[in-house]
Amino acid sequence: MNEATFTFRVDKELKENFVTAAKARDRTGAQLLRDFMRDFVKKQQEVAEHDVWFRRQVQVGLDYANAGNLVSAEDVEAEFAKRREQTRQKLEAQS
Repeated sequence: MNEATFTFRVDKELKENFVTAAKARDRTGAQLLRDFMRDFVKKQQEVAEHDVWFRRQVQVGLDYANAGNLVSAEDVEAEFAKRREQTRQKLEAQS
């Protein structure tokens, strides 16, 4: 492992509380900080990947709409009214 030192200042009371909490979990402060850093980096990568996926999905929708492939509001409402009625009938049959 290629290691580097990470130095920063923190309030003395916060450091003491952190060290105490780390010991209660049978870990060192350094171990917990490395875990926190890994988790943060991982979450940021996931956010970036989701953003790329979301932008792709929006572009697909825009391209689809720009090509004229649209469904009218009336057609959507009719389809979902039909689905709601089917669901009501299933629920009534189960009662």
